[in-house]
Amino acid sequence: MKNKALLITGGTGSFGNAVLRRFLHTEIFKEIRIFSRDEKKQDDLRKEINSDKVKYYIGDVRDSLSVDNAVKGVDYIFHAAALKQVPSCEFFPMEAVKTNIIGTENVLNSAEKYSVKKVVVLSTDKAVYPINAMGMSKALMEKVTIAKSRNLDNNTTVFCCTRYGNVMASRGSVIPLLIDQIKSGKPLTITDPNMTRFMMTLDDAVDLVWYAFEYGNQGDLFVQKAPAATISTLNQALLEIFNANNEIKIIGTRHGEKLYETLVNREEMVKAKDLGRYYQIPADNRDLNYEKYFSEGDKTTAVFEEYHSHNTERLDVEGMKMLLLKILD
Repeated sequence: MKNKALLITGGTGSFGNAVLRRFLHTEIFKEIRIFSRDEKKQDDLRKEINSDKVKYYIGDVRDSLSVDNAVKGVDYIFHAAALKQVPSCEFFPMEAVKTNIIGTENVLNSAEKYSVKKVVVLSTDKAVYPINAMGMSKALMEKVTIAKSRNLDNNTTVFCCTRYGNVMASRGSVIPLLIDQIKSGKPLTITDPNMTRFMMTLDDAVDLVWYAFEYGNQGDLFVQKAPAATISTLNQALLEIFNANNEIKIIGTRHGEKLYETLVNREEMVKAKDLGRYYQIPADNRDLNYEKYFSEGDKTTAVFEEYHSHNTERLDVEGMKMLLLKILD
C-alpha cells in the first residue's frame, strides 16, 4: 500500500503526534491531514514537523460541514477527537454527547458520503461498565459505530473500533502529574494504593490502531492485552527512578473513578477471539429483525469472566520501572 491519504481527527493530541512520527517518512501515506479545533496546537505542530506531507484543517467534529471539508479526498480515517477528561464530562455531560457521540456520527456520515475505505474509531476502557459521563458517551460512540456498520458493505467503507486503557505519560494523565510532584518536592497524591490501571505506551496504542486498520472487518472491536499495576507500585517505581523520597498522601477515590478498569466485559468475552496480543470482538451483524437478538438468550455467558486490570498480568516495581524507562528516555 502506497500514496494514500490519512485523516486524523483530534490530530494535535498525543495519539496524532505518535501516528505522525510513525508514518511521516514512509511511502504508505502521501498526505496526512490533521483535523482539530485548536489553531495554537496546529501551529506548534506545523513548526515542529515542517513537512509538506502534513495538511492542517481547522474545524470541529460537531460541525458536519467542517468534517466534510476535511474528509473529502482521503482514503482512511483514524478518529481520535473526543472529550476525554472525566471531571469536565461530569460537569458538562451534554458537551461529551455533542463531541463523542454526535461528532463521531458526523465523521462516519462523511466517511460514507465520500467513500472512505476504512475508519478506525478510538475508544477507552471507561466505555466498559461505565460509571461516568465520559465512559457513557464513549460506550454510545462504540454503539453508533457498530450500528452504522450494519448498513455498509466490506467492499465500500469499513467502520471498526479499538479500545485501550490509559496511555502512559499522555497529556493529562497521572504519570506527568506524579513526576511534577516529585521534582517540586510535593507529596505524591494517591487515590487508593490498591487501585489498578492498565499500562500502555503510545506505541502500543498506535500498534493497536494499525492492527485494526489492517485486519478490521465491519463492526469489529479490537482490544490489546496489557499489563497492569497498582497505583502504589507506580508511585514506588517513579520514586526509585528519580531517587526521591517524597511523602505519600492518600486522598481517596475521586468521583467517577473505579477500583479497576475493564477492557472486555463478560458478555463480549463470550464471542471474543483470542489473537494472542489482541482480542477481536466481532459485531453481531444480523439484519435489523429484533427477534433475532432478543427472543433467545445465551447460557454460556455466566461462565466467562471479564478482562480487567485486576486479573491481567500484574507488574511489580522492577517491571514497572522497566516500562517507565522506555517512555522517559
